Amino acid sequence: MVVGASRRDFLRSVGISGGAGVLYSTMGALGLAPVPDARAEAYRPPQRSDFTLTGRTGKKVVILGAGIAGLATAYELGKAGYDCQILEAKDRPGGRNWTVRGGTTLTDLDGRTQTASFSRGQYMNAGPARLPQSHVTLEYCRELDVPLEVFTNQNANAYIHHENSPALAGRPVRWRTAKADVYGYVSELLAKATDQGALDAELTGEDKERLLAFLQNFGAIQGRADGWAYTGTDRRGYSVEPGAAFEEGTVLGPPPSMSDVIASGIGQRFSFEFGYDQAMLMFQPVGGMDAIPYALAEAIGRRKITYGAEVTAVTNLDDGAEVTWRSSSGRTRTEHADFVVAAMPPMVLARLNHNLGSDVTAALRYAAPQAVGKIGLEYRSRWWEKDEHIYGGITSTDTDLSTVWYPSYGYHGRRGTLIGYYNFGANATAYSDLLHAQRVERAISRGVRIHGEKYRSELAASFSVAWHRTPYIEAGWVGWPSQSGPEYRLLNQPAGHVYFAGDWLSHVIAWQHGAFTSARKVVTEIHERVMAA
Repeated sequence: MVVGASRRDFLRSVGISGGAGVLYSTMGALGLAPVPDARAEAYRPPQRSDFTLTGRTGKKVVILGAGIAGLATAYELGKAGYDCQILEAKDRPGGRNWTVRGGTTLTDLDGRTQTASFSRGQYMNAGPARLPQSHVTLEYCRELDVPLEVFTNQNANAYIHHENSPALAGRPVRWRTAKADVYGYVSELLAKATDQGALDAELTGEDKERLLAFLQNFGAIQGRADGWAYTGTDRRGYSVEPGAAFEEGTVLGPPPSMSDVIASGIGQRFSFEFGYDQAMLMFQPVGGMDAIPYALAEAIGRRKITYGAEVTAVTNLDDGAEVTWRSSSGRTRTEHADFVVAAMPPMVLARLNHNLGSDVTAALRYAAPQAVGKIGLEYRSRWWEKDEHIYGGITSTDTDLSTVWYPSYGYHGRRGTLIGYYNFGANATAYSDLLHAQRVERAISRGVRIHGEKYRSELAASFSVAWHRTPYIEAGWVGWPSQSGPEYRLLNQPAGHVYFAGDWLSHVIAWQHGAFTSARKVVTEIHERVMAA
């Protein structure tokens, strides 16, 4: 009884001094209340106060590359007073986070130059273009006051366009129509199999009835008396919209045969929506994705970033590291630092002169560059909205376009800019071999098959990017043959005083989230090393 009374008194004191939250946590520790599942500890950036009582100070860090990983590294270390200097070969921050506007110029590795002629307010996000809700990138947008708007990743009014399947070939099908037919026929088949006893070994009688009820709802199929048939409903859409008075609307129909729907392969397109990083809602910065790197650069300080600085060598030393670089004027300089963070693409890093070891070079070359291409097409009118009622979203194809993206900004404006292709691998390589005008013609010739002649006649401006032919970047992203092997493990640890960072050292490759989390990891490791010295 005395123990019980003491415990009550103790808990009462805790509640008075710390409030209900502290009281509940204390009860959990004492086994008197359920304890919620532990969550990963929130990231804690280095702070100036970390040095207050230790006599230590922030060190000098040279960062190679002003992509997202390099910028995030400087930004987080800078919070604690580290002296960070970023060397960037290009004339802008962001790396693959690049928004192309009127006046933007690109000279590729083949010496071919383009200058964008997009009109005011029009742009294309040549690299990353969408932000999932779960990604830490949104935390930085909040912290840096980067305004956001919705990016429409999936649109029931966009199309699936297959030319190479044996059925429905060459006929664009709305996503909503394709889903209605695929879900309807799959539901019909499963309902018939269930009702005919094919699943009796797996389901109880009650389970079967519940499943049949679900399938009727999911696929909009008929009931038992009608053989569970899928005959099409208004889920497919309308050829004449319902209206006033006696206008009931005309439902699209009848649906293609089950055989044709299955043979068309359109159902294979739906799986992308279930991808963890692809699920709606998604977001984009207002005015272009490069709002993120420019906000980071501003927070870091403009004098902390040197543009036009081409790094040629990295040397690990007993007391730090040295970086040799060449300025845009051709002058060669050497920087000494306590630490170096190499936040460049691995295949570019592999070509630098360094003393980090042949195993590091081999590991950097182990990551495989991926060919990726995009083209922006500005139109004189937003015909996809006016004529086809498509507001944002993506059309998927089985042609070398791969996908066509409709803008998620500027609705009902006078002009608009599509992504005419966003392709990968052999398709991206094939387009990159062409001159820009030839890329445009090839993309337009495919797009006309989806949208008609307006896809050609309304075109006002264009700009194309082949990331694997872009200087200092040379890939849309990289792929690892294995992320459990010695190469990946080696680059996730420092080579003396040289650290590596980038989305390519994460399990979220090709997303800015991967670059941010990799930078945070390196920042934490450097700071812990400094504090332990």
